[in-house]
Amino acid sequence: MCHDCSDPPLSSRRSFTRFLAAGAGLTVLTACTPEAPQAAAPSSAPPSTSPSPVAATASATTTAEAAAVPPAAPEAAPAPSPSAELPRQFSLTDPASPWLIVNKRRPLVPAAYAPADLVRPAVAMTASGEAALLNSTTAAAAEAMFAAAARDGVSMVLASGYRSYATQVATYNSYVAARGQADADTASARPGYSEHQTGWAFDIADGNGACGFQPCFADQPAAVWAKANGHRFGFVVRYPWMFHPITGYYYEPWHLRYIGVEAATNMASKGIFTLEEYFGVEAAPGYL
Repeated sequence: MCHDCSDPPLSSRRSFTRFLAAGAGLTVLTACTPEAPQAAAPSSAPPSTSPSPVAATASATTTAEAAAVPPAAPEAAPAPSPSAELPRQFSLTDPASPWLIVNKRRPLVPAAYAPADLVRPAVAMTASGEAALLNSTTAAAAEAMFAAAARDGVSMVLASGYRSYATQVATYNSYVAARGQADADTASARPGYSEHQTGWAFDIADGNGACGFQPCFADQPAAVWAKANGHRFGFVVRYPWMFHPITGYYYEPWHLRYIGVEAATNMASKGIFTLEEYFGVEAAPGYL
């Protein structure tokens, strides 16, 4: 801003006009440039070809402003996900992949997917029928984990394993009928959105039967042991405490998910608690 823009004497204005015509250092003076006197030229005089003070000022100002604008910075590439450092990489969308991410924003494709290698693991269980099954990779890892827990004096039980699309339809609809859809969506996956349908996940219980599928299960020996040691066998607690804005579900200390020893151990060492963060996919607090 100019703090004194009053008209200077005539001699000063003429000097200033010559200064402008020379095209030097004009930007900061633009707002204070007085208007040139309008002297009448003889009718026989040729038109002036010298640039006017206003034109010279505008040209210099434009040049100076253009030079002052820094070039646009290139867009930064997105940071790689923590899982990208592992030497082996797996699909995040193939239902047969241990790194599959299925949540409220990422449904199974196809929706009625069924694993081709379902088996019954040799572990203690209260589950029956299809719920006693897991895919063969998860079943082998579960057998190793349950045996290790038993050696440490912890009794772990398989409470619920595979759940078909048709079973999930019935399960979800029962929640909706009893509690309404909004509340059902916080506790039960919609059909085609359940990890249980993949064979990569299952629910555990404690051998003493206490607090099954309740928040207090977090303090039972089986839950405490699984949280501390599950990564050694490729498992993570899929829906950890206070991460429901990311996973879409409240704390389920009984729900374990197989992702492989390498990835589960890497997650634990980095202090990352959700698959969404570890594999670099968007949070899924609710259905779209």
